[in-house]
Amino acid sequence: MTDYRPFLKWAGGKRQLLPLLVAHVKRLEAFKAFHEPFVGGGALYFALRSQNLIGNGAFLSDVNFRLIEAYQGVATSVDDVIGLLKTHASKHSNEYFYAVRASVPATSVERAARLIYLNHTCFNGLYRENSKGLFNVPIGRYTNPTICDEHNLRAVSVALGSAAIAVRPFEAVLDAAKAGDLVYFDPPYVPVSRTASFTAYAQNGFSMNDQARLAELFAELSSRGVFVMLSNSKTDEVMDLYARFHINVVHASRAMNSKPDRRGKVEEVIVTNF
Repeated sequence: MTDYRPFLKWAGGKRQLLPLLVAHVKRLEAFKAFHEPFVGGGALYFALRSQNLIGNGAFLSDVNFRLIEAYQGVATSVDDVIGLLKTHASKHSNEYFYAVRASVPATSVERAARLIYLNHTCFNGLYRENSKGLFNVPIGRYTNPTICDEHNLRAVSVALGSAAIAVRPFEAVLDAAKAGDLVYFDPPYVPVSRTASFTAYAQNGFSMNDQARLAELFAELSSRGVFVMLSNSKTDEVMDLYARFHINVVHASRAMNSKPDRRGKVEEVIVTNF
């Protein structure tokens, strides 16, 4: 059994919740294709692949085309990506980080390696774009960041080889998912306070109207016989949006607040229709 791990550090990643998420999936005993429209770091996909729980196709997508380019680069050109990351690692410095951040590489493989490099060296692995669609996270305080994990990148390339990877809005899953498939939604979380929002992973962010549209899509997929699972923060809005489904309250540690005394355990939810 191969242990596949996310090749990106992703704010709000699901590594802490993985045992619970996998346990929910195992309750299904069997499902057809797997769909993840907010792929992010892909922690659940890689965990399910590691345990041989995906056998009928996988569809990974996101609206963030730079993220998808990184997935496609690792899936189809892993040797080139590794070579470029080794170059980034050999040149890494404060000045080099900001030079790479300001650059616009000409090829998709170069852009894939750039994103992975920035992801592993920026503050907390946070991906954030400004209103112009430009990555704007500062360098992190790392003594010796792992920029090129060659072994895992090669393993992940194999894991992604059987997946369909594309830039798509989350609504597109309605056309792709069939009865008996499993869809996992991990959207940008509803902020628990006015200062807790880290939803700007794409240029246009993710609003409460988007959250409401997602809840409607969840219900529509459920009515079509699709297995659906979603994670989000535990807020009144989320509890209301998914009140008709099974809501499991869980606790996870979060360290994304700039003030240490506001970090720690927070309540989140795992919503299922099964």
